[in-house]
Amino acid sequence: MATIFSRIVNGEIPCYKVAEDEKFFAFLDINPMSKGHTLVIPKVEEDYIFNLDDDTLSGMTLFAKKIAKAIEKAVPCVRIGVAVIGLEVPHAHIHLIPINQESDMNFKNPKLKLSPEEMNEIALKIQENLI
Repeated sequence: MATIFSRIVNGEIPCYKVAEDEKFFAFLDINPMSKGHTLVIPKVEEDYIFNLDDDTLSGMTLFAKKIAKAIEKAVPCVRIGVAVIGLEVPHAHIHLIPINQESDMNFKNPKLKLSPEEMNEIALKIQENLI
């Protein structure tokens, strides 16, 4: 059975897409820790990030870097925090989270409730800043 992330890539579940290429996909987290919180995934289904082959893992990191640089330009923050937890969804993914202090990376913090309009606006701002 396809993971929820594969279903998003396939267009079966809507998302706020930020970027896509032939191997990777980036979209806004629907339960963001901060405005601009983005998930980067490989299109190939693999539960554990360190089970990805070297080319996919390195490619995903470079894809995430491009997205992080766009988020920095689109969302006021000190930097982009990076987290790989891997237990929430059985599909490898990287969290890119705009932060201003270390405590912004605490996944126990309350999540933001943003309107669809706000989510669309954020996704568009990030897209506009992609190099």
